[in-house]
Amino acid sequence: MATGKRPALSEDERASVEVAVQEAERHTSAEIVPMIVGQSGLYREAHHRAGLLCAVVALTTLLTIETAWWPWGWHASNAVWLLGVTVLAYSIGAWIGTFPAVLRLFTSRERMRHKVQMRAERAFAQQGLARTRERTGLLLMVSLLERQVYVLPDQALRARVSGDQWQDIVSVVVERVKVGDLAGGLCRGIKASGVLLARAFPSRDGDNPDELPNAVIQDL
Repeated sequence: MATGKRPALSEDERASVEVAVQEAERHTSAEIVPMIVGQSGLYREAHHRAGLLCAVVALTTLLTIETAWWPWGWHASNAVWLLGVTVLAYSIGAWIGTFPAVLRLFTSRERMRHKVQMRAERAFAQQGLARTRERTGLLLMVSLLERQVYVLPDQALRARVSGDQWQDIVSVVVERVKVGDLAGGLCRGIKASGVLLARAFPSRDGDNPDELPNAVIQDL
């Protein structure tokens, strides 16, 4: 998972994405905003589940080998000892549950999808995509922790472009992101989006203002 101290894209990669947006928007009156977020949710329930699992394993282990403690003067029936070890195991498990791979293991894909959708909707409003003059803003968001891509079009685009076509854009991005080419995935997704948008909302000579920034937004 990317962090705020380490950008997901290098300077050259960010420049290539910005160029892709500029090129795509030359042929459409719509606005494309690419965005990368480190994660879309906190998933505290995953920390809790990992902690509970570690606590149960620790407690079960102690109860199973209780006779082995006799030579050192300990016995698993000692409630204070059991409680202390169980709490410690829970704390360790909850910390392990913050690791991306473990967090994904203890969180359903449906819940992650819901969190990514909510994050995209919030970003859509925060970045001003709903304020374009023809309601033709398009958010193309990659959420790194969840390993998901979300395309959110404004209402005018939804009226002219089908859901299956937007899903095709997602597939284009995912194909490259899976092999570690995040910038390439964004560029291809932007290019494919530009083709769709040019058909739905072609540019007009002398009347195609650049209403939103072209640079990729990174919230890591």
